[in-house]
Amino acid sequence: MPPPNVTGNLHIGHALNMTIQDIICRFWRMNGKNVLWQPGTDHAGIATQNVVEKNLFKNKKLDKNKVGKKDFVSMIWKWKEKSGDKIVNQIKRLGASPDWDRLKFTLDKDVSEAINLVFIRLFNKGLIYKDRRLVNWDIKLQTAISDLEVEQSEQKGEFVYIKYYLENSKKFITVATTRPETLFGDCCLAVNPKDKKLKNFIGKRVIIPLTKNIIPIIGDNYVDMEKGSGALKITPAHDFNDFKIGMKLKINFNQIFDKNGKFNNNVPDDYIGLDRLKARNLIIEDLRKNGHLEKIEKMIHTVPIGDRSRSIIEPYLTDQWFLDVKYLAAEAVKKVKKKETEFIPKSWEKIYFSWMKQIEPWCISRQIWWGHQLPVWYGPDKKHFVCKNKKDALALAKKHYKKSVVLKQETDVLDTWFSSALWPLTTLGWP
Repeated sequence: MPPPNVTGNLHIGHALNMTIQDIICRFWRMNGKNVLWQPGTDHAGIATQNVVEKNLFKNKKLDKNKVGKKDFVSMIWKWKEKSGDKIVNQIKRLGASPDWDRLKFTLDKDVSEAINLVFIRLFNKGLIYKDRRLVNWDIKLQTAISDLEVEQSEQKGEFVYIKYYLENSKKFITVATTRPETLFGDCCLAVNPKDKKLKNFIGKRVIIPLTKNIIPIIGDNYVDMEKGSGALKITPAHDFNDFKIGMKLKINFNQIFDKNGKFNNNVPDDYIGLDRLKARNLIIEDLRKNGHLEKIEKMIHTVPIGDRSRSIIEPYLTDQWFLDVKYLAAEAVKKVKKKETEFIPKSWEKIYFSWMKQIEPWCISRQIWWGHQLPVWYGPDKKHFVCKNKKDALALAKKHYKKSVVLKQETDVLDTWFSSALWPLTTLGWP
């Protein structure tokens, strides 16, 4: 049974797919097969924490930080007992026939131990690692979220054409952007070397408007000559495409927003502490006053929205735990090429191979309180020890430091999908 989230009630989709599964199980039982239909529920990290947080604010006008981590997690467990039982009873009332004696939950002790084991094995193989990368950051929920939890919403917006003046010159190059508030994080401008109009700018330097900072103009074939003005501002700490360019060129990243989406100290004094979206009109007005605004065009563009919080998602540079899925994808591709897995219709193979080829490292850590806490402990110098429990971590640390030290466990929890992916194994007693 794909485990339903313990977030309230079942919906019509659950009712339909439970019915189909039930028909298949009953049919094969009547044909003499030994059928196991394995039931269970999913803790659904972000979704469940979000529901309990909303209830807490609605009923007691409190947020989780005032309650404290221990008491808040205790509240979620109480809510889970109530909500999880409700969902199980709804499935029973549908007349579904799984083996209820084997009911599992993704945070059961044995399931959690198996998940920790997988984390440790993948870490020891070098497939799980900690890195500073750009992630989808939900400002309202204060956590990284996956691409699957981001919806692309079409909204009315503006293309703002900004003049970047060459140093010691009255000449300028125009850049069009939908996010003028990110200009303080610009590390360079880029033009396509094949662009006859702009290629002469390559190698020159410009001053970032509203600042005294000077950045270079580079040539890169990635730039679309037909889009906007034909010149791109590269802001690696605040844009996923720019991040890739920044990594390729090995340029410095200038991070200008904090985790609350407000300007940090890397911007001119007048803007420090302002919310990035509220500051947009002020920046446009300042560009106009200073002679840096060429024009504004109205347009429709896509904006990333968090599916739980409904807030605008910010690309945010932060330390997170990642899984190298490219290595795993290569194995998955082989299975299809060897016909061990077949797609019907066959045309889906092309889409599958395209997905596997473009797959990015999976950010598996979440900055929430409800879920599987990572089996990682940090020493006084932030060196990490990955073990199944604190006792083993202390032993490893003593061996490393040649003395006993105090360790702190990682506060992040695993993305819910990390545990859900192991569901067919962990529910059957593996390992």
